[in-house]
Amino acid sequence: MSAANVIADLRALAVRTSDEHGAQRVAWGPIWRDARAWLDEVLAAEGLTAETDAAGNNWITLPGARPDTVIIGGHLDSVPNGGWLDGPLGVLTGVEVLRRYKGTTPPVTLAVADFADEEGARFSRSLLGSSGASGSLVPDAVRHLVDRKGICLADALAEHGVDVERMPEARQALDARHPHAYLELHIEQGPVLESMGRSTGAVIGTYGVERHVLRFVGQAAHSGSTPIAMRRDAFLAAAETALACREIARAHSTPEHGMVCTVGTVMVEPAIVTAVPGVCEIALDQRALEPAILKSALADAQAAAARAAAANHVSVEWRHVWRIDPCRFDPRLVDLCAEAVQEVTGHAPRLPSGPLHDAVEMGRIMPSVMMFAMSSNGLSHCKEEDTPERDLDVTIEAFLRLIDKTVAMVAAS
Repeated sequence: MSAANVIADLRALAVRTSDEHGAQRVAWGPIWRDARAWLDEVLAAEGLTAETDAAGNNWITLPGARPDTVIIGGHLDSVPNGGWLDGPLGVLTGVEVLRRYKGTTPPVTLAVADFADEEGARFSRSLLGSSGASGSLVPDAVRHLVDRKGICLADALAEHGVDVERMPEARQALDARHPHAYLELHIEQGPVLESMGRSTGAVIGTYGVERHVLRFVGQAAHSGSTPIAMRRDAFLAAAETALACREIARAHSTPEHGMVCTVGTVMVEPAIVTAVPGVCEIALDQRALEPAILKSALADAQAAAARAAAANHVSVEWRHVWRIDPCRFDPRLVDLCAEAVQEVTGHAPRLPSGPLHDAVEMGRIMPSVMMFAMSSNGLSHCKEEDTPERDLDVTIEAFLRLIDKTVAMVAAS
């Protein structure tokens, strides 16, 4: 197997599906469809085909001497103006594995999964396809989601032959594959490995997420005539809460387990410079690897918001958006992953993932693990996303070694 083949495929996909602003493979859109059509061409040249399940995920399967399956996963979709490695790195490394076994029978079955809509860029629902495959997806929770143009998710998926009501049936298709292990290679999307001077790391798990919208309601008033002491400024209450959440994250972070809080959106009304904001909504995203820390940080944020609301004579309401529990990857596979990294690079750092990945959903039903390639300057979800080729090369080689070790483990079980 050759890392050079994987890198060449990655660059070819980037040329076909990117513009001067970055990758444009947003799920359920024309460029994403073209990316999948390109992959079909690559597979056809190898005598392989992809099969689509009820959730829109594509599966490329190579039958082995046993039906027990090792799955290599990733996704071709991207955020708007995204990077060239985020998602396809896992898929195309998996395709290289199938190339290796072409014309032979591997000891166990191998499958490559290209999960649909990992990013959730269009409808704000991440891990859509993989949650269908894991069986955790609830159609009622996503059916009526709409994009910025007002198009309903159910209608967009129907254009691609996917019925939202039937998406959980993808679990049956996955179970029929006798899944025994899931492996995913991904760019880190953060600065940790680069700060350590390391190319590659074994991922111990992913952060859990608590996501809420906070709505502060005060009273709009003229900004020239209303004294500071008499104002009911909803924005100031929201701003104080955001600053408090930053300190909450710092207080709950340890050298072993970091914790993050982010206010990513702010909306004010009436949104004119001559009026005190009477309404302010903010979106709060909190993440931690330990469930107890995540729970405690949420309680602290709720208390901080109440204090800020009282201090500014406004009210505050919380609306739950989404949550997912922290995920710890399989200890045996984490050890194998670290072993493979050590053998190729001479080092074996272990680190958690703040971003979510399809491995979280696969980890619900089978032993799973991820491997990270370092991110230049810690950047991702932007056109500047990159991993130097020398680091990418050794990371792919380490991941290919991890696949060999996992296949041997499953074959011996």
